Amino acid sequence: MEIQNKIKELRAQTGMNRKEFSIHLGIPLRTIEDWEAGRRTPPDYIPRLIAYQLKYEKLIKDTNKTE
Repeated sequence: MEIQNKIKELRAQTGMNRKEFSIHLGIPLRTIEDWEAGRRTPPDYIPRLIAYQLKYEKLIKDTNKTE
């Protein structure tokens, strides 16, 4: 899977629009837009880090629900 599609997929999983996603991750909106459009390519580790952060946040949220 191309990196640009992976970024789009990760954002889609959150249900956030680009602006919300950029604010949530602390990544400039223009950078997210450029990554998704394929104008710029992030390093290979960036999608993995984003996926890890989102999974961690979900785990914490799910853990707090059960308490």
